[in-house]
Amino acid sequence: MPRDEFQQSLADLRSEVLAMSDLVADRLDRALTALETVDEATAQVVIGGDDEIDRRYLELESTCIQLLAQQQPVAGDLRFVAASFKILTDLERVGDLAVNLAQYTLEADRKRFAEVDLSAIGDLATALLDDAMTAYRTDDAALCHEVAARDDELDSLCQRASQRVVRDLIEREVADGDSWAVERLLDDVSRLLLTIRDLERVGDHAVNVAARSLYMIESDPTLV
Repeated sequence: MPRDEFQQSLADLRSEVLAMSDLVADRLDRALTALETVDEATAQVVIGGDDEIDRRYLELESTCIQLLAQQQPVAGDLRFVAASFKILTDLERVGDLAVNLAQYTLEADRKRFAEVDLSAIGDLATALLDDAMTAYRTDDAALCHEVAARDDELDSLCQRASQRVVRDLIEREVADGDSWAVERLLDDVSRLLLTIRDLERVGDHAVNVAARSLYMIESDPTLV
């Protein structure tokens, strides 16, 4: 493959990775909206759309493998293809987390623990992912470091939300001595804690994207 054609293939790969990121971000946003508004129809759309994300992931994974195997890129081009390959995996997993959130919408009772601000946690998680993909798109090393730093804020929000849920469980229900009520509450507590955990994992994947982008830009994935 001539050099100009190869460079165009790399540009096309970046565009396709960004397009997949847009799709995943849309599904994550829909899942969060469904969870907040108890919109079961939107939740079903997110769940039903997971196959499209998986299909795009496999297609782009194949593209990366072909570029690595057939063209044997070196230096910066090699780092770019390798980073893109890894970023695709993070995006696919965020898509899976969006499906989890949609499924929680169908199962959880959001009237209970309504004071837990999932929207704030979700907004921060999606912002981190968006910034990480912006860093990938623009080769912005400084933004990679910013994403990693702001993930501490997301971790803190998730920790406080989890602690509040557990505290309320003890204060509001266990003291009543109604074993059946406690069992029902534990189901909702488990789902809510899983929701918080999955939002935290979105942030973790955003940090992964930032680290892989930093490796692509500076040949060093260390985010400090």
